[in-house]
Amino acid sequence: MAQITKNMIIGDILKINMGVVPILLNEGMHCIGCPASQGESLEEACMVHGIDADALTVKLNEFLANVENEENK
Repeated sequence: MAQITKNMIIGDILKINMGVVPILLNEGMHCIGCPASQGESLEEACMVHGIDADALTVKLNEFLANVENEENK
């Protein structure tokens, strides 16, 4: 299973699983489609938006774990 870290680039996170988009949008990252945001790390984007990068990383990894569990059923 792929693990997301707060040091990963947003564009790379989206390549892992596009299902993370609603999570990012719900957290207030409405700019994820912007080309400039694709080159930012998750931590940098969180700083700009006043979001706890560690908490968001946990949410994203929980989502990926749930997807993997569903696929393995």
